[in-house]
Amino acid sequence: MDSAHLLLYGLTLALVIVILIDRPLLSYYGAAKFILHARSMVQQGYDLYKDNFFRVPMMDRWLVVLTGPKLVEELRKIPDDKLSFDHAMRDILQVKYTFGLETQTHPYHVTVVHGQLKRKLGDLFPDIHHEICQTFEEILPTSNLGWVSVPAYSAVMKATCRTSNRVFVGLPICQSPEFADVLSNFALQIIFRASLVNFFPKLMHPIIGRVLTNTPSSLKRCMALVQPIVEERLKRYNSNPGDELHCPPDDMITWLIQVSKPEDRNLRSICLRILVLNFASLHTTAQTLAHALLNLTSHPQYLEPLREEVREVTEQYGWSKYSMGMLVKMESFLRESQRVSGTSLFPIVRKAMEDITFSDGTTIPAGTHLVVASVPMHLDDRYYENASEFDAFRFLTVLGAGEGSLQTFRLSSTNRLYLVFGHGNRACPGRFFVSTTMTAMMAHLVLNYDMKLKDGVRPPDQWFQMNCSPNRAAEIMFRRRSS
Repeated sequence: MDSAHLLLYGLTLALVIVILIDRPLLSYYGAAKFILHARSMVQQGYDLYKDNFFRVPMMDRWLVVLTGPKLVEELRKIPDDKLSFDHAMRDILQVKYTFGLETQTHPYHVTVVHGQLKRKLGDLFPDIHHEICQTFEEILPTSNLGWVSVPAYSAVMKATCRTSNRVFVGLPICQSPEFADVLSNFALQIIFRASLVNFFPKLMHPIIGRVLTNTPSSLKRCMALVQPIVEERLKRYNSNPGDELHCPPDDMITWLIQVSKPEDRNLRSICLRILVLNFASLHTTAQTLAHALLNLTSHPQYLEPLREEVREVTEQYGWSKYSMGMLVKMESFLRESQRVSGTSLFPIVRKAMEDITFSDGTTIPAGTHLVVASVPMHLDDRYYENASEFDAFRFLTVLGAGEGSLQTFRLSSTNRLYLVFGHGNRACPGRFFVSTTMTAMMAHLVLNYDMKLKDGVRPPDQWFQMNCSPNRAAEIMFRRRSS
């Protein structure tokens, strides 16, 4: 039986199971509706149950949705062994059937992101900036001063992939179209395949998951491309493991070798972590940047103030991690763009490992998935004045009013009302790298290019379940500015 017939058989069986199991058919209608109308369903629940809990149906489970900063703060304080991020991800991404449980049982790549990547970002910034300049030189017009139309998402995806992997795998692999294809397809297929597995009842997950997994083929392609580099690094490291000079250069491959246990210090294990790190960052960062460009070209009055800030700072301090931290208008713009154009309804997800009772008496049963309705909170006038309006310098106003320190409102910072990167101990560990990279990309673009929306109209965003992507058909007109 081929995979197509197996899936058809599975769908038929799933319908039979729906009739037999003790679950109202209406909940399956709601789960099907959630696929394309998740945002409106969550907004409706939020409006009815502010500062409380409600639930929305999925095909294989109910999601309990939490609203309000008080409950967010309570959730933040509950330890991970009681409300688990990792176990929630295992279910949502079907980790067992996508990239495998070993990345969670031996998560040494997370240690690297928390440690070396954050600590050495300043030293690596010249390479990051070089890759940004070179990539956009290839993607965007340079030989004339005319306007050229560019698909926003695909252009940003290419730039994001190359820039991130300049740090992850270095030259020349980071510039390989084949390597970029492996990473992009792996990430997209993980989301698609996990969503498809979750469409079926749990008893069918092992069958469907094994039919759909693409990890072996993606891993094989990645290993073939990266093998010479990894083997050369392993040889240097094994010659003198205590001497970092024997394992240059400073990049993700080197760091993974340094922190891994002997049984994980091999080509397969390292390549799997490279795939997972790209999965975690590539599409969300590209979506965020594409949203930012579309928000900027939809509000062109902010282009010149941002350009002037970049010009003044870089002329005085050059291009560095330090100078990027001085672009407070740019960080405010990007923070506001993330607030109004979040890529996920639920950046905070947890699974209850035991019964959890909140201060209002609500009990979350063990096994329940708990999420936070961040998008409705970010657009709530109780928390942000005129919340539905795009105000690029909103967070500068907050700073000027003396209501917080500069660090509190950095692009990478989180709080109980700003949840783009999550919040608390399980906030995104790579947010410092992502924030610096995005700031540098936007700074380069506003300084060197004029921009405007093609046809002057931004196509509507595209929602699929909990995820929001900028419209793939959206195009931006770029014109190289004369020196």
